[in-house]
Amino acid sequence: MVDPDVTFDDFLPEALQFRSPAPLVDIGANLTHDSFDRDLEAVLRRARAANVTTLIVTGTDRAHAEQAVELAQRLPGLYATAGVHPHDASHWDPTLAAAMRKLHSRHEIVAVGECGLDFNRNFSTPAKQEFAFEAQLGLAVESGKPLFIHERDAGRRMREILRAWRDDISDAVVHCFTADRDTLHGYLDLDLHIGLTGWICDERRGHHLRELVREIPLERLMVETDCPYLLPRDLPAKLKGRRNEPSLLPWIVREIAHWRGNDEAELARATSDTARRFFRLPMASGAQDIGRTQQEL
Repeated sequence: MVDPDVTFDDFLPEALQFRSPAPLVDIGANLTHDSFDRDLEAVLRRARAANVTTLIVTGTDRAHAEQAVELAQRLPGLYATAGVHPHDASHWDPTLAAAMRKLHSRHEIVAVGECGLDFNRNFSTPAKQEFAFEAQLGLAVESGKPLFIHERDAGRRMREILRAWRDDISDAVVHCFTADRDTLHGYLDLDLHIGLTGWICDERRGHHLRELVREIPLERLMVETDCPYLLPRDLPAKLKGRRNEPSLLPWIVREIAHWRGNDEAELARATSDTARRFFRLPMASGAQDIGRTQQEL
């Protein structure tokens, strides 16, 4: 059931108006994407109704990190990350490094990243990706903040680099994990956290994750939409367009709980508690406050 006091626009059909049995933290929401420009207020309203109480807004480059900080300043329940995605690693230079260092000093920034390696598309060369990633590992050591990591088709090299840095960095999460069993256990052996998305809802590409989710310790697991990307393919009703949003996180949690054999409420509570510890957030956040402007409070 949804909160009866919430008024919805017509974006979500009734069959998709899920409400989590416990408050949720979405650790990866790309709310600075231009697809949210026209209706962010409604998106946040739907998130509140779905009991998604906290959002980590992903900063994938300087401009988007600064926008994420602005959102976190203005809207309670929102926090931000700041990093340079491997696709943009070729832009890394001393000026960008200085800007990132300054961003990481802000209290709204709760993690360094999204940063990492993507050998699937190689929009930046592997050498430039590794250089930018290690530079950001250094910034994470300086700030003491956890890492928000992207990895695609680069598991072996990622593990080699992280192994050399592991004693110096604090916590790290491999967000939107999509890889195989060996890569998963390599990350777990490094005491990393794992972020899961609606990829598990994709019968074409994510079927293998359904067999792996039981192998992730509950205290290492977090959940995310990675919106507006990765709209779950198995939703029980069609959605206008293909944009994912935080209000659909309860469906992802439901799927993960099913394949793990967990109670849905137990999984919601555990992943949210883990996220709050990981990002050093308050351990309680009122669902009624997420995204409200100062005028509304």
